[in-house]
Amino acid sequence: MAIKINLDVVMAQRKKGLTELAGEVDITLANLSILKNNKAKAIRFSTLEAICKALSCQPGEIIEYVEDNEESEEKANG
Repeated sequence: MAIKINLDVVMAQRKKGLTELAGEVDITLANLSILKNNKAKAIRFSTLEAICKALSCQPGEIIEYVEDNEESEEKANG
């Protein structure tokens, strides 16, 4: 997937644990773990907003676009 979630990096920078953040955001540990480990297929804006508020960050610090290798190869092979 071309969208990468850097939640683990931001959490480490802010020195926030999974349990603490889950409580502040009101999300289950399982769902937050899925998001943190880049396994999520989607995220609600309300959840993203709550995470950004709890971590005092911008959405761009958490979500990043990284071009897939397959897409790069397809463009190169044209």
